[in-house]
Amino acid sequence: MSEFDAISVGRRVLSAEADALRLQAETLGDEFVRAVDILHAAKGRIICTGIGKSGHVGRKIAATFASTGAPAFFVHANEASHGDLGMITEGDVVLCLSKSGENQELADVLAHSKRFHVPLIALTAARDSALGRAADVVLQLADAAEATAEVKAPTTSTTLQIALGDALAVALLERRGFTARDFKTFHPGGKLGAMLRTVRDMMHGEAELPLVGGDAPMSEALLVMTEKRWGVVGVRGADGGLCGVITDGDLRRHIDGLMDRTAAEVMTPGPKKTVPPGMLASEALALMSDPPPAVTVLFVVEDGEPVGILHVHDLLRAGVM
Repeated sequence: MSEFDAISVGRRVLSAEADALRLQAETLGDEFVRAVDILHAAKGRIICTGIGKSGHVGRKIAATFASTGAPAFFVHANEASHGDLGMITEGDVVLCLSKSGENQELADVLAHSKRFHVPLIALTAARDSALGRAADVVLQLADAAEATAEVKAPTTSTTLQIALGDALAVALLERRGFTARDFKTFHPGGKLGAMLRTVRDMMHGEAELPLVGGDAPMSEALLVMTEKRWGVVGVRGADGGLCGVITDGDLRRHIDGLMDRTAAEVMTPGPKKTVPPGMLASEALALMSDPPPAVTVLFVVEDGEPVGILHVHDLLRAGVM
């Protein structure tokens, strides 16, 4: 018996599925556009259904739709026949997954969709199947062999189903103008949630702001810098806006006669690195890291007025990377 080569098998499977995905992309056409139109027009929910491996994929696709702001859930085809058909109502859209399209368990879902005029999108390899004939739109899987050609276990076909589900979800969210800030609403936890939090969520408020007036003596500015412990002090102009910032570098540059100067004489005027409260935390971190120069503290400014302060440690502790 020849020695088993796991790497060769793995590469063969990945190459076969990658080829199938490229073929699927090339064959995408008007049916896909119609499917997105139907999903976009839906007043209700997107109901994903299927059995077996297609059911598992359907559950994943429903979760993807829901996480991108399109109300969706999964109904198992078997359970639908035992009461869950009541979960599919007028205004919904059914996305039904089945490679063969001939699963008897789907019959009640298909009949229910027709009876109540619920649009039906089929995701199947067989356009002329019972599912394909019943559907308003057929998204046909590319004609590609399963990666386990002899056993014919669902491999390539489920990969194509997942990819088509992702394509539908992304096309729908882009058509709806769904943004990263909208995405944050559905992902409040974990690293992704941290990346999508805003500066307002994480900044320290006005009570912690290190601020002095432009005519303040440097003795006062140093006292505020020390008390607030941010390593910087902001300088307000006559209009209350942030007109400058004093950092350790400014102190070193003006060390000779420092205590005889005012804050306005020592500050770096017109700080370029400030952020609005509505900026994403991830964008603020990128601004901090972007030279020249990289900084560890940002003043938060709204309508020209300083309203908060943000330290890089606040972002890193929250998991923003």
